[in-house]
Amino acid sequence: MITTLFRTLGREHAGPLRRTLALMVGCAIAEGLSYAFLVPVLRILFGDTPSDIGPWLIGFGASVAVYAVLRYVSDLSGFRVGTSLLRGVYHRLGDQLVRLPLGWYRADRVGELSATASRGVLQSMSVIAHMLAPFVSACLTPLTIVVVITAYDLRMGLAAAAAIPVVTAVQLWSARATAATDAERAARDHEATARVVEYLQAQPVLRAGGRTAERFRLLDDSLDGIRRASRRSTIAAVPGMVATTVTVQTAFTALLALGTYLAIGGDLAVPDMLALVVLAGCCAEPLLSLSEIGGKLRAARGELTRLDAFLSTPPLPEPARPMRPQGHDIEFDSVVFRRDGRAVIDGLSLAVPQGRRFAVVGPSGAGKSTLLQLLARFHDVDAGSVRIGGVDVRDIATDVLMSQIAVVFQDVYLFEGTLEENVRLGRPDATDDEVRAAGAAAGLDEVIERLPDGWSSRVGEGGAMLSGGERQRVSIARALLKDAPIVLLDETTSALDPENEAVVRAGLERLTAGRTVLMVAHRLHTVRDADRIVFLDRGRIVEQGTHDELVRRGGRYAQFWEMSVGVASPVRAS
Repeated sequence: MITTLFRTLGREHAGPLRRTLALMVGCAIAEGLSYAFLVPVLRILFGDTPSDIGPWLIGFGASVAVYAVLRYVSDLSGFRVGTSLLRGVYHRLGDQLVRLPLGWYRADRVGELSATASRGVLQSMSVIAHMLAPFVSACLTPLTIVVVITAYDLRMGLAAAAAIPVVTAVQLWSARATAATDAERAARDHEATARVVEYLQAQPVLRAGGRTAERFRLLDDSLDGIRRASRRSTIAAVPGMVATTVTVQTAFTALLALGTYLAIGGDLAVPDMLALVVLAGCCAEPLLSLSEIGGKLRAARGELTRLDAFLSTPPLPEPARPMRPQGHDIEFDSVVFRRDGRAVIDGLSLAVPQGRRFAVVGPSGAGKSTLLQLLARFHDVDAGSVRIGGVDVRDIATDVLMSQIAVVFQDVYLFEGTLEENVRLGRPDATDDEVRAAGAAAGLDEVIERLPDGWSSRVGEGGAMLSGGERQRVSIARALLKDAPIVLLDETTSALDPENEAVVRAGLERLTAGRTVLMVAHRLHTVRDADRIVFLDRGRIVEQGTHDELVRRGGRYAQFWEMSVGVASPVRAS
């Protein structure tokens, strides 16, 4: 676990953690050594000259004072390092989020990432501030006391040492017995987090269906799953706790019996026997606390492992020798892309000349949006290559690649802030006049006139203060402001009303003029004017051509066209 902790924190935070760990080790050893004064103190106290106890009491007090100072410094260092590392881990988390390929962000990772970024990070870092010191003390203080006992009496020391492997074996057995239930509990927890997010997002649908008072079954099931997993986890932990308690108590009883036997036989003075038994008793409390600390550490280790796995997720590799594209044409060359073992794109080849508009249509799941994602390097292909201006996208630096592409998605996300700030995301260094011009070209003027604060109006989280069509206009304004030579459009008008669709289409016409365009659409009337239409099915190009050519051909596109317009095509009617 310590190794995982160092790896998660990164090299820059390893030094403070090592120093804190060294302080904790020194504190635990000092605590054990302070008990060494109990033997001479009790020996003199029960001997013939109890008045000679003064120097030993002073020594005992001094050793306790040294331990107290070390404990204070150790705990303070733990809290400070824990707080500092918490901030550092959040920075690493943020840095990793912007490095990961966009294809990594699947919908099923929302709850997992939310739980990891909140409770997972806090629980992982609480190891340093709250759990590491007690754990180190529970392990090293009894070992130090055993060494002290051995120094005073070899027989009693060996008997105490014999209990160490037994207690260790019990702890390992307990950890293995609860590992599966702990993992299930964590998985159920993450699932419930995702269901809570889903429940919040589903409120409009639930309310529209008149189910506001009805409990959300999926969320209830996940919460019941947490309850059952928690119960199984608790039940699984009980045998380990009982076994630890019984083992420690048995070892102490055996040590007491051995001491009594030696004292009765005259091989060990009674004061020495009492002192060594007291020392053995000092081992019991930290050993008994191992079960509780171990359970907390196992839970934290699970979160730490998940955090480490996230931080260790490799980003898409940057090219060692970046190349700049020579032009803005697009080429897919024998591209193969698999997801979950299934070929989403299967041997596809397609060339989009510079300045031309190509449309990709086809049934759901055909791989249309995946084509755009591969071009924007959300993912890397499994075989073949995707090229811009004759250069493989894998050989183009990420910032250069992103500068070449403007993407307009169907689902537009706006950040909490003003309308102007959201448009400026397209090009932060743009002048006010350029921002206004992009907004006008995207049809934002009439929206701005309606808003009380115009360009300074706040849009709310996710753009909640704007309609879907208005958010789409902001997205187009961003793309216009970016002024990239390649434009990718993904179902940009499929969810808009006729009025908004007309405005958005006018904005898209301005956006795509003179640029290389690859668009995905379900509404076939939006692609009639494309220079070329590509019909995709199961990751392969079934047919391609202009709208008129494909309709005359009477193939798959013609069938889709018939369904979209609601009448038979001339070819089909003949």
